[in-house]
Amino acid sequence: MKLTIPEGVFRAYLFDCDGTIADSMPLHYIAWKKALSEWGCEFDEELFYRWGGKPVHEIIDALNRMRGLAMPVAQVAERKEALYYEQLPDLKPVPEVLEQIDAQHGLIPLAVVSGSSRESVLNTLTTLNLVDRFDTIVGAEDYARSKPAPDAFLTAAARLSVEPEDCLVFEDTVLGIEAATAAGMASVRVPSPMERREGTVAARKA
Repeated sequence: MKLTIPEGVFRAYLFDCDGTIADSMPLHYIAWKKALSEWGCEFDEELFYRWGGKPVHEIIDALNRMRGLAMPVAQVAERKEALYYEQLPDLKPVPEVLEQIDAQHGLIPLAVVSGSSRESVLNTLTTLNLVDRFDTIVGAEDYARSKPAPDAFLTAAARLSVEPEDCLVFEDTVLGIEAATAAGMASVRVPSPMERREGTVAARKA
């Protein structure tokens, strides 16, 4: 896999966490499958990746509506996160994204912009020994509207005192790319594990 970086000078790099910095989506899917199976709820892999970037609570709400279930959202979310945390020792970074982080650290400000909770992001970054690489972390608690709204990325840009058009976003989900575009930012698409298995080449939007 090769990432295509848009031409131009960028004053900040903004990274999604799960599936972008961390090759965590397969571990999240295992956690989802286990947590949801306890309630007789199916969650196929294609839908899991299509919904990438949605907050956990929104996913459970959507599955309740789709499957005609009444799963307790907070309880299932807590269970899913606990099952994910159990797998953290197996977590690895996405090498091509780590290369970009290493190359730019100390030269321009870097931020993590995630649809997950701050706790989840910090656990992931701590496992990968990457917490100190980032100037700010924007989690789901820090903005009102989730991706594809631009709120998360605009929050990060404001914290870094960098104009949106001077930011480059790294994202693995369609929702994330749409959010970056809505924020007026260039973006780099990181293929999902499913796409990598199928040989999809990274796409880039500027």
